[in-house]
Amino acid sequence: MHLFYTPDIDPKLSQYFLTEEESKHAIRVLRLVVGDLVTLIDGKGGLYSAEIKDPHPKRTILHINSVELNYQKRNHYLHIAIAPTKNIERTEWFLEKATEIGIDEISLIICQRSERKEAKIDRLNKIITSAVKQSIKAYHPVLNEAVTLSQFIKSSNDSQKYIAHCINSEKTTLSQTLIPGRKTLVLIGPEGDFTPNEVDTALQSGFNPISLGESRLRTETAALEACFEVNFLNRI
Repeated sequence: MHLFYTPDIDPKLSQYFLTEEESKHAIRVLRLVVGDLVTLIDGKGGLYSAEIKDPHPKRTILHINSVELNYQKRNHYLHIAIAPTKNIERTEWFLEKATEIGIDEISLIICQRSERKEAKIDRLNKIITSAVKQSIKAYHPVLNEAVTLSQFIKSSNDSQKYIAHCINSEKTTLSQTLIPGRKTLVLIGPEGDFTPNEVDTALQSGFNPISLGESRLRTETAALEACFEVNFLNRI
């Protein structure tokens, strides 16, 4: 299957022009010709079957044969807020794997112990897009610009809010408290974990403290574990 990400496609139209970048890939790299079938995803749930009409390397013309809206729409919404790791490749790894497993929104949060204060959103979005195409997902996760943890907590309005931390205190698990089919947000801290003050602030704002197991996990591993657990619990 040859799949292309086309976020600007209009489901009401029967013709679409691939961008120059995608056209070059289709014609020069994949060597597609007139009549070849391709699949398009718009990142908003649309899955399109199309046929090449004019294989131009800068502006390939496609005819849309069929459209399936809300393709593999999930029964829940998962939002993970994660502190970017010092080695940004670890955050990139999380974004790739979480997209493949299933996630709707990612927010980057800057905490008191964060060793990285910024991240290149454009590059991270390209990694997400690549994972979307690889795993044939019609929904493209939203990636939000980095903000401070305090700013994020003030603006969060998810129905189920959790904070995963390593401080010794009373905690529950996602399997004990999560209600399937609802919007879920999980906070994942930096390599040095959240500070006690940050945890208290989150708890006072309605976040529930959770444990992700007995092992001490890396930031990106903890985020992926939370991603897996939420998806698994929503399949039960």
